[in-house]
Order: sequence, then C-alpha cells, then structure tokens
Amino acid sequence: MTTPVWRRLEFSEIGSTNALGVERARLGEPAGLVIRSDFQSAGRGRRDRTWEAPSRSSLLTSILLRPQIPSEQIFLVTLALALAAREAMVVLTGVRPDVKWPNDLLVGGKKIAGILAEFVPHPAAGDAVVIGIGINLTFTGPPDAQGTSLRDQSGVTVSPEAMLDMLLRSFSPRLALTESVDGRDQLLAEYEVALVTKGVRVRLELPDESFEAEALGVDARGRLRVRRDDGTETILDVADVSHVRPAGSA
Repeated sequence: MTTPVWRRLEFSEIGSTNALGVERARLGEPAGLVIRSDFQSAGRGRRDRTWEAPSRSSLLTSILLRPQIPSEQIFLVTLALALAAREAMVVLTGVRPDVKWPNDLLVGGKKIAGILAEFVPHPAAGDAVVIGIGINLTFTGPPDAQGTSLRDQSGVTVSPEAMLDMLLRSFSPRLALTESVDGRDQLLAEYEVALVTKGVRVRLELPDESFEAEALGVDARGRLRVRRDDGTETILDVADVSHVRPAGSA
C-alpha cells in the first residue's frame, strides 16, 4: 500500500466523521480521505458509547484507508495511528502519552485520546478500514470519563488543524511500515515501548465472559497476550480492558 495523498473534508458540524467515512467507503471512495469536524452531534466510542465535546475543543477526525495487507494484520494500521498521535502530541506540546491496548492514549492514567476503527468490505474497490480518532485538546471529557487534555497537561492550546497536520505527517511513514515484515516488526517494537498495558493486572470484559489476568504484551498481529490466574495464556483480538494494578503488587 503506497501512502495515499491525503484529501480533506472539513465541517463545522457533522453527526459522526466515522459514519461519513464508512458511507464513503461503501461507495468506493479511494484511500486517503480525511474527514474532520469542529463538532460531532453523534460521536461515539467502543460499544457505541456516546461522546460529545464542545466545538473545536478536540481533534475529531476519521481516515479512510484500503490497506493491501492481510485482514488479520489490519490492527497494525490502528496501532500506527496511535503511535502517530503520540508523536504529534510530543512535538506540539511535549506531552508523551502511554498507549492502553487496544485503542486509548493515557497521561497519568487519564484518557487523552481514543481510536475507533471500522472494517468496510468492498469487492471492487478493495476492503477499507475507517479509523476515527478523538484527541482532547482543551476538553477533558464528561465527569465520569477520567479524562484529561493537552492544555491541562502542558498549558499549550493546539488548534484542531495544527494537530491534524502533525498527525498526518507522523502517520504517513508509520503507515508505510505496515507494508513489509521488517517494517511491521519496527512498528510493533515502538508500540511495545509505548504500551502501558504490559506487565499489569487487567480486567477484561468480553461478550461471553469477564476475568482478570496479567497482560504480557502483544503478538505479531497486535493482539493482547494475557496470562490467566490458572497459568494458561489467552490471546485477544478485542476486549474492553481496565487496568487493575501493577502485576505482582499487593
């Protein structure tokens, strides 16, 4: 997959950037579409949780891609965007967040960004993935979100446009890494360094069960490896993860 030329659509208000991205993907829109809005009236996160931020208080954007990689490795594209967002925050504000598997960026245990990816099959144009990201620029989220913002953490106010510019600049080279074995290994190595969900006690919520385990890291496909209390290892493609405490602590 050659890194696409980014084509931007900008809105003052939209229902959901991801919803529009999925709609365009189903219509065969080529890779490289970037949708950004000052405000989302129907923004959502995992498990369809609602999320509404004041206008221009967050970067709210979705990116349409058609990766030429095996479907089981699609998560690496999401992983690449998380690392790109991390670098963009460092460059613009000096804030260096941790990555919480599978889709959140945290500072001091508080959420500063979240990612939502949606797979869209298309027999003619090629299967697509629409990756949405919300980065808290000045908004810390609703009271129960345990969130924070870049301004709270650094004192720096960054515009959505400036954050998107830096995000895409950081994303392009990491997206290119997904095309080769060596590149994917490099990407996973960077991810392991940033991953705070490693060596910690976690609670995992799955559709058919919930349990606690020790997080061991990720495998070559970006899936979470955990060790259950009976010593058996499990590999998870998706789950809601809560950090309980550092592994081995009382």
